[in-house]
Amino acid sequence: MKKYLLVFAAAFAVSGLRAQEMSGADALIYAQDNLTGTARFRAMSGAFGALGGDLSAINVNPAGSAIFANSQVGFTLTSYNPKNKANYFGTNTSENYSSFDVNQFGGAFVFKNHNPDSKWKKFAVSANYENANNLDNDFYIAGTNPTNSVDSYFLGYANSAGLSAADYEFGGFFEDQYVNIGNFGGFGAQQALIGYQGFVINPTGGNPDATTFESNVPAGGNYYHDFLMETRGYNGKIAINFAAQYGDNWYFGANVNGHFSDYLKWTSFYESNGNDTANGLQWFEFNNQLRTYGSGVSLQLGTIVKVTPSFRAGVSYDTPTWLWLNDELVQTFSFNDATGGTGGFRSPINIYETYKLRVPGKWTGSLAYVFGTRGLLSVDYSVKDYANSHYGATGSNDSFYDVINDEIEANMDMASTLRIGGEIRASNWSFRGGYRYEQSPYKDDTVMGDLTGFSGGLGYNWGRTRLDLAYNYWERDYQQQFFVTGLTDPANLKTQSHNVSASLTFEFR
Repeated sequence: MKKYLLVFAAAFAVSGLRAQEMSGADALIYAQDNLTGTARFRAMSGAFGALGGDLSAINVNPAGSAIFANSQVGFTLTSYNPKNKANYFGTNTSENYSSFDVNQFGGAFVFKNHNPDSKWKKFAVSANYENANNLDNDFYIAGTNPTNSVDSYFLGYANSAGLSAADYEFGGFFEDQYVNIGNFGGFGAQQALIGYQGFVINPTGGNPDATTFESNVPAGGNYYHDFLMETRGYNGKIAINFAAQYGDNWYFGANVNGHFSDYLKWTSFYESNGNDTANGLQWFEFNNQLRTYGSGVSLQLGTIVKVTPSFRAGVSYDTPTWLWLNDELVQTFSFNDATGGTGGFRSPINIYETYKLRVPGKWTGSLAYVFGTRGLLSVDYSVKDYANSHYGATGSNDSFYDVINDEIEANMDMASTLRIGGEIRASNWSFRGGYRYEQSPYKDDTVMGDLTGFSGGLGYNWGRTRLDLAYNYWERDYQQQFFVTGLTDPANLKTQSHNVSASLTFEFR
């Protein structure tokens, strides 16, 4: 018989397969750029590729640290405030979350060459940390689906696993069954087990030896769905930078970047219906907690040239980023069945084999015009081909990722980013503004739309100390599915993010 006691397992299930349903969208967590860095950098929407002279500018063009006249150190505090509005079959919901962190700190050390016969005027060595992508966010979606239940998620796995109900009964308590079935049939068989032990599905005709299954969810449509997703974490980046000035007009630089990430995604899906209160599954809640963590490396090269004393141009190249990632997954399920009663269970912690992810490189071209000491105007234009994102195994199961890589190539596209920034100076004060536009990484921009944003800020310079403040806003429309397979009806989301930053910089003269 089905065992539906609430079980809390201390055991660990280890698998060489995947942690849960993966898709090309997961790669975007690491592939997409975000507007991060110092308050001055944020206030001008990051348009610093031909300007340099800012600790965050070296992440756009490594030659930028050679623009510094003197050594300096600084740090930045940022408040993140994303808000997500959702529409699911006509029901509107919204959710917001606020977080705060030290998102940037670093220093640049300038060494001037006092040899009058050398054309190498100065050298700079810098180290700068940034939270390249703050992953703290909350989403809430609710509404009534007129036709589809999540039973299709469990049926899809059960009917392709080739296992019978008797196989799902073998092994004693649920945590033992989960480990055993996972070692034999992988993630898909584990999902089928959850569906079977959770009364979502039954063997066809009640035959325990049948390897096909049917739904135990009362038919009739109008399934109420409630979905909450909470994400926490960061993509950190440390840039070790080397740059030099050659003659009066040329600047060259290179970065060696270390990347590290820790990302926790918790989802809770609830379904209920009133189609038949005397038979079948009445309601259930399916929760997944996935932690992904790892590290990686990338390189950057760049140059800046002063075409005239006021007009500057820059070009930079970011290599692909090579990441090694690890997944850990815990799944819980609770339910109420008209005849089976109420119950629930929890899986052991699944720890999966390390896998590789290569996210695409980027080219950036930049122009800037400096109006003496009165101000400046800057433009950056970048291109990145998201179809070049690529997953791979560190062991022998590389063929599994072929399906995901094919999906990425079929659905992802080349995307460009435009950033425009300006600054006006009045005595010790600086006033800044910026605009940002980023194309969708998808060929079908209904999956994820273009991003638009603007920014503004001000700063005050005491000579050796500078305080900068910035506000930046961005918004983007996209679709959110509850599951990659089975129930794939999406909700339409609009994300709006309001962020406030403050930087303190100390210059050594």
